[in-house]
Amino acid sequence: MAGWTFLVAGPAVASELQEHARTPSALEQMVRQDCGSCHGLTFKGGLGSPLLPENLENYSVEDLSSIILDGLPGTAMPPWRAIISESEAVWMARYLKTGGSK
Repeated sequence: MAGWTFLVAGPAVASELQEHARTPSALEQMVRQDCGSCHGLTFKGGLGSPLLPENLENYSVEDLSSIILDGLPGTAMPPWRAIISESEAVWMARYLKTGGSK
């Protein structure tokens, strides 16, 4: 029964998390750890494709933030919309496009 309660409470908790914007430092850590776990800790690729600026040149910030939020069907890229806000996804996309320079 406890697992069922968690499933029911899950979306409410995710929504609550989105109300509290993360700091740039927290977002950077999230990109490094969560994105890096599939795309490689240096973003040179792994399970996921490379996320180096030169690999992302043909993608707009809007394209990348949409991919971050909604994932890529048919691939291992999951949607993160339940965990991060749209503004956080935009921050992450800009971070990746600039190679982490601020």
